[in-house]
Amino acid sequence: MIEKFNFNGNVSPITCHAWNKDRSQIAISPNNNEVHIYKRDGSDWKLLDVLRQHDLRVMGIDWAPNTNRIVTCGIDRNAYVWTQNEQGKFKPTLVLLRINRGATCVKWSPQENKIAVGSGARLISICYFESENDWWVSKHIKKPIRSTITSLDWHPNNVLIVAGSTDYKARVFSAYIKDIESQPSPTPWGNRMPLGQLMAEFKNSNQGGGWVHSVSFSSDGNKICWVGHDSAINIGDAANGTSVVKLKTEFLPFLDCHWVSPTDVVVAGHSCIPIIYSVDQNNKIMLKGKLDQAQKKESTGVSAMKIFQSLDRNLRTENDDANLNSIHQNAIACIAIYEGDKRSGVRKISTSGLDGQVVIWSDFNAN
Repeated sequence: MIEKFNFNGNVSPITCHAWNKDRSQIAISPNNNEVHIYKRDGSDWKLLDVLRQHDLRVMGIDWAPNTNRIVTCGIDRNAYVWTQNEQGKFKPTLVLLRINRGATCVKWSPQENKIAVGSGARLISICYFESENDWWVSKHIKKPIRSTITSLDWHPNNVLIVAGSTDYKARVFSAYIKDIESQPSPTPWGNRMPLGQLMAEFKNSNQGGGWVHSVSFSSDGNKICWVGHDSAINIGDAANGTSVVKLKTEFLPFLDCHWVSPTDVVVAGHSCIPIIYSVDQNNKIMLKGKLDQAQKKESTGVSAMKIFQSLDRNLRTENDDANLNSIHQNAIACIAIYEGDKRSGVRKISTSGLDGQVVIWSDFNAN
């Protein structure tokens, strides 16, 4: 079963999206400085609120399920925590990031007491609420990051964090804040975990595999998956001596990846389709299937010149014969879990892309 929708006829690329706890509301950014909150109204969606605090394009959104707070970050070097009032409107609180370049990605920690923000300033801001002053403050993780942070994900223990960057590296750091949490227990990544401690570093490829676009921790936190601009799936395993397994694929580069079970990873990107890979006990990576089963259309002899002339700014055409043979008509930029979790198994995911669509996928037994 597949559900797809454009919000109020929106055709702008969707940079990122996030769901509230019961999936009755969604936050999207239509590739500008705004965040639009929609509420499900039967089979339709109703615009509930527009968040306009950012001055430049929003790059990341994350919605904390238990506290019902949204965090956003943008090119304007700011991050905001949004709290919903009784009228359903969201009010912002500034997060003091202390960065001199745009913020590129943001994630709530599992316990929702910390926020990780990546940026072009070659650092990660680990943010926490300081109750004495009633604001969000941050501490920085800097070394040995050499370039822009593109993606972040938290370990289940609420302490470790994995970061992907444009210096071709995926790294695991400690994000331990001693002021607000107790001493962490040892993990396969290491025992000593002061803030900023580099627990592991993985090079995307010995042949220069390009930027790391997305990273994800497994459900037990012992493995990470990352995808880069070399169209490969990579698995790093802390329980096996931080060994790395790489599978080079035939697809265009992936932009996002998520563990959807203890053994399965879903990836998506420039090929416009979500794809599932399985990881066996020996960390061998195998193609499990494609979620998009759209049928390939027969060629009708449309000329390349005709296709070029009919292209609009979202790479969609006026002639149906020139459409892509997939539900998404442009690159998938963001994957979110819609139903289930990593440990027990994700049953549904949602994807958003540069074609302005959000699609909910539930067929995880793809062939």
